[in-house]
Amino acid sequence: MKIKILIVEDQFIEAKSLHVILTSAGYLVCTIARSVASALTIIDKEMPDLVLVDIFLQGEGTGIDLGKSLHERNLPFVYLSANSDRKILNEAKMTKPYGFMVKPFRSNDVLIMLEVAFYLHQHRPVETNGSFTHHTPSTGEISLEFNNLIGRSPNFLAILEQANRISQSDVSVLILGESGTGKEMIAHAIHKSSPRRDKPFIAVNCGALPVNLIESELFGHEKGAFTSAIVKRIGKFELADGGTVFLDEIGELPMELQVKFLRVLQEKEIEPVGGRPKKIDVRVLAATNKDLEEEVAEGRFRIDLYYRLNVFPLLMPPLRERPSDIPLLADHFLKKYSSREGRAIPTLPEEEVQKLLDYPWPGNIRELENTMQRNVILARGPVIESLNIVTSKKIVGATNSTKKFKTLIEMERDHILSVLESSNWKVSGKGGAAEILNINVNTLNSRMKKLGIERK
Repeated sequence: MKIKILIVEDQFIEAKSLHVILTSAGYLVCTIARSVASALTIIDKEMPDLVLVDIFLQGEGTGIDLGKSLHERNLPFVYLSANSDRKILNEAKMTKPYGFMVKPFRSNDVLIMLEVAFYLHQHRPVETNGSFTHHTPSTGEISLEFNNLIGRSPNFLAILEQANRISQSDVSVLILGESGTGKEMIAHAIHKSSPRRDKPFIAVNCGALPVNLIESELFGHEKGAFTSAIVKRIGKFELADGGTVFLDEIGELPMELQVKFLRVLQEKEIEPVGGRPKKIDVRVLAATNKDLEEEVAEGRFRIDLYYRLNVFPLLMPPLRERPSDIPLLADHFLKKYSSREGRAIPTLPEEEVQKLLDYPWPGNIRELENTMQRNVILARGPVIESLNIVTSKKIVGATNSTKKFKTLIEMERDHILSVLESSNWKVSGKGGAAEILNINVNTLNSRMKKLGIERK
């Protein structure tokens, strides 16, 4: 059976444009709704499989009001918007949409977003006995290219399954996560398991490039384009033609370059400094450890670029959230560096493994790897009697201070709890805790999760 889509849009031209895109791609389209009331009537009568909702609708009720109703009905929906207002976007996110599409619409973006929305809806968390659990990943179907990513914890396997699924398409992927969680490794695995595997994989660290050279590095320049341009330079995007560009620390990209990068995503076209536009065929994978929604809210990152990149986000879990993988990774690094040093693989007693499990690993997998490499080098026999773990000074200080004083983390937790209680646990909106604390709702939710704050 064909999938049926409902368009809720009060602007005739935009609604018609979406209708043409969807019908041309083989979707069935319901009667177009121009208000919340008409949308609810059409939903009951025509029973769509997914709804595209404009956030701003004329008449009574907004797209956000409709979004709340759709969420309650467990009907997947995607918001349509050209608005970057922080408060409105936060309210929209609270209704749990499966994505945002920025106007004006492009056919490819619309079709990719629909695929993503249906995938996320099929793999949404399932509620059992009052708690949510994720579907068990079908690890047998994961490409061999992901075998070098070590881990068996459910949250990590879920990420691998998603990465494996999207590797076959050209959809842009935004890889999120703390430093050292393996963002570049999973980007490389996505490339190697994709149809572009035999073409170049070009990695660029946006945070390591001098501001005045980023444009030339990414897009190239012609000879004589500026004072030091003695010879012509081919940029990273052109070098990756036919393959994949991985932009690490995309949050460091200056605003003026974000506009040009957006053109690459939209038009598949680059313009070298001092040269003419050139068509290219690249897939873009990007990564950051920044909160890009916060960057958007503060005006440091373009909202249209954020949503173009964020078609399919992958959140790499920190090592402390996948403790069952720590012994596996430690054993892997023991073997790796023992082989490199030409030594027998030393044994790690259970009490030393427990030390690994007790440490929070703020540097994640990278810190664990460095720790195991150091211990292989320092080992004087077949058994590592006492692990050498260089503990962060911040962690030591926090541990010592608990004897007399509260840590800053404890004080932060107490303060957030106090504000939540004073607002009757209202997180967003007027008079909510986020407004009182003067922080982004998503930032507050993230801090609450990290600090283990939940309403009893």
